[in-house]
Amino acid sequence: MKPAGREGAAVWTLALTQALGYACFFYVFAALILYWQRETGLSDAVLAAGPLLATFVSAVVAPGIGRAVDRGRAVGMMAAGPAIGAMALILLALSEGKFGWFLAWAGLGMAQALCLYDVCFGLLIRRYGTQARGAITRVTLVAGLASTLAFPAGAMLAEGWGWRSAIWVAVGVVLCVMLPLQVWAARVLLRGTEAAVVARDVPRLRWAEVLRMPGFLGLAAFFSLVNLNHWMLVNHIRPMLEALQVPDGTAILAASVIGPAQVLGRLILAALGPRAGTGAASWATVGALVLAPLGLLGALGWSGAAVGFAACQGIAMGVVTILRPVLVAETLGQERYGAVAGMMAIPGLASMAVAPLIGTGLEAMGGVWLMIGVGFALALAAAGALAARR
Repeated sequence: MKPAGREGAAVWTLALTQALGYACFFYVFAALILYWQRETGLSDAVLAAGPLLATFVSAVVAPGIGRAVDRGRAVGMMAAGPAIGAMALILLALSEGKFGWFLAWAGLGMAQALCLYDVCFGLLIRRYGTQARGAITRVTLVAGLASTLAFPAGAMLAEGWGWRSAIWVAVGVVLCVMLPLQVWAARVLLRGTEAAVVARDVPRLRWAEVLRMPGFLGLAAFFSLVNLNHWMLVNHIRPMLEALQVPDGTAILAASVIGPAQVLGRLILAALGPRAGTGAASWATVGALVLAPLGLLGALGWSGAAVGFAACQGIAMGVVTILRPVLVAETLGQERYGAVAGMMAIPGLASMAVAPLIGTGLEAMGGVWLMIGVGFALALAAAGALAARR
């Protein structure tokens, strides 16, 4: 279904606000980490623990937020998320030590859970059902450019006026642009959802009930394995390519390809439209992850093949972002989508959080080829989990 009129404008508006949200709440760490390392006096371990805490907070609150989406409360969360995120950024700008650092990242984790992809997709699924893929694709096409926005803006502001000034600019963007636009768009879409009022009485969904749903465990395993594969390899792409003796210039090019490749994967999916069924697109994603290590093997003879590895990883993750809400709705139904998706988010977020640590451990035990081999095995296991969802 292609949204038109006010709803079409609302979908594109959500796309913009999601890009701003990811830039300000998620990519802010990667954009400013070098300045924090130089100027805050915090250890690398403390700095790295901030985003991990945010992921943990997001995972803990995800089921409750999913239930709130089912009960028609998306507009309130779309307003609360930017407000909490702005307060967390203010605390980040003012903090001088560990306590402020961790409290700020806990707030950013709450903001991510309240107003980024999961709530946005839940709203779109409630409005358009299993035909929401087109709207979700539009949102992710624009939101996928968040890193492209965050890195140059963060560097320019931090170099010119300091990293605290960069944070204050992010606060202004969140409160003056993201917050009002996101609330307006959410209200437009919610008005178009006939079942919104009835859904306020949706009963609480218990873990035992969810685990008995046919396909839940298979899908949860699939998304978790894909996250483990992707974030383990991508977070170690620079040291991994260095160990494979890929020249620095080519390694930087490969790392920079991942983001645009995600957008490319979404563009391909959008261009194919209904001709690419959800099942076929899912299997193509797994195929890209299985093929990706061949680029690393090829890099032993020709360093440019490393770019192919990065492109496969980026395309796969770009498509999975769109497929996740659609697969959940198709496999497990739409009636209590928010609650089910929130529960399914927990293992996926946990996988994303621990993937870099697992990669570090594997590299320490057996070098980069052990890590690459485990990544290949995870891709094959994801294929098995995808088949098991049926």
